[in-house]
Amino acid sequence: MKRGFELVEDKYRKFPDMEIVMPQRGTQKSAGYDICTPVDIVIPPRGCSKIIFTDIKAYMLEDEVLCTHVRSSIGMKRGLVLANTTGIIDSDYYSNPDNDGNIGFMLRNLTDEEVIIKSGERVIQGIFSKYLVVDDDDPKDSQRVGGVGSTGKK
Repeated sequence: MKRGFELVEDKYRKFPDMEIVMPQRGTQKSAGYDICTPVDIVIPPRGCSKIIFTDIKAYMLEDEVLCTHVRSSIGMKRGLVLANTTGIIDSDYYSNPDNDGNIGFMLRNLTDEEVIIKSGERVIQGIFSKYLVVDDDDPKDSQRVGGVGSTGKK
């Protein structure tokens, strides 16, 4: 197995009663895999959503990363951006002990109007990429010990 998407284990699911749509490319030449929200989201004017977990995890090779970006239609037509601008999902986030690698996102509304996103709507897109490290690379820690924001924490 090289790379792909799976449902997180049942005990880590945030929305166990919801049908989860697995990420899919829109066309044969699309770079990104569209990721849907499992629930309705209401984002107040000039405000942020809470973190929405997708109940999906991604596996990939050790020298790869999954970058998440807001879909163009969500950004340009609806005025939403990812709160962290670009999500970085490292290969060792997969199956971590805190949340099993559950991919989450948070949206910021740049408009003066409330924005509503419906369950099942394609919101973000994930793009797998290779990355490089420097010759004298010396990571702070040898392995991940948790989920979101856990790198470098004990």
